[in-house]
Amino acid sequence: MPPPDPGKLRIVKPYLVQDRGITLSLVDSLVESGRLYADTRGNAVFLLLGKENRPVGAELRGTGPACWRGMTPGSQKDLGYFSIHVPEPTMIVLCESAIDAMSCFLLHPSSLCVSTSGARPNPRWLPAFLSQGLPVYCGFDADSTGDAMAQQMIAAYPALRRLRPAEHDWNDVLKHHLPLDLPSH
Repeated sequence: MPPPDPGKLRIVKPYLVQDRGITLSLVDSLVESGRLYADTRGNAVFLLLGKENRPVGAELRGTGPACWRGMTPGSQKDLGYFSIHVPEPTMIVLCESAIDAMSCFLLHPSSLCVSTSGARPNPRWLPAFLSQGLPVYCGFDADSTGDAMAQQMIAAYPALRRLRPAEHDWNDVLKHHLPLDLPSH
């Protein structure tokens, strides 16, 4: 994992709050929990946690003028994920990125929002979520890749449902404050 640089949070926090529309309280909560931090380059680092909450990788998001994203070398996306937890979730929403999971959580605050770190149809940890008895939604981006991966995921796991963002992704929905079409339970 890239080492944390607390001084660079002065770059990461404004990026997440002002540019991406994430609430400061959510950002601060994730920083306090250690699941979000800044590295020495001023990137936002979102930890993927596996068994016993051990880091198994991280999503990286550039916060400078060049918008980019990636994974830390050696990340094991099938062994863990980034998520926003609530004490008693009413549903689980799978999102393509950590920022989308944060955005989706702000739009659906009673949901457990999980990043799959890219659109992929069959992460190894998915059956554990399906066994919890909660509705599980594939909230991948509203584009051809997100639709195709959601279709594959639902074909493999028929209990899953599609929750398609009204814009390209959950962060766009959050930033534009569009009315939500919430699924019924």
